[in-house]
Amino acid sequence: MTVSVKIGKGNGYKNAARKRRAIRVRKRVVGTEVRPRLVVTRSNRHMVAQVIDDAKGHTLASASTLDVSIKGAEGDKTELAKKVGSLVAERAKAAGIESVVFDRAGNRYAGRIAALADAAREAGLDF
Repeated sequence: MTVSVKIGKGNGYKNAARKRRAIRVRKRVVGTEVRPRLVVTRSNRHMVAQVIDDAKGHTLASASTLDVSIKGAEGDKTELAKKVGSLVAERAKAAGIESVVFDRAGNRYAGRIAALADAAREAGLDF
């Protein structure tokens, strides 16, 4: 199956490559009621992590660098990503979720994405 991605101006090639990777990952990664999908969204300033049940289309737990408990925290973006990972894991455990499927949304598994995933694993979330 071929997927065409429109290339725009500026960072078009980089964005198009990320979109192609996201499509490739999401073809295989599906969240169920037993193992929902942990989606990580990364921008230049913030990180958002959501645990989503794709069968129902509901967000079961979420955490972000914009949360009140994290927003004023000290540290670089990697440290904030670790805090987001541990917070989303705690909220998922409180919702009764033990295991998830990790969706990196086309981002490379390095830096802040890896820090968030490692912190979620350390907090007891299995994936």
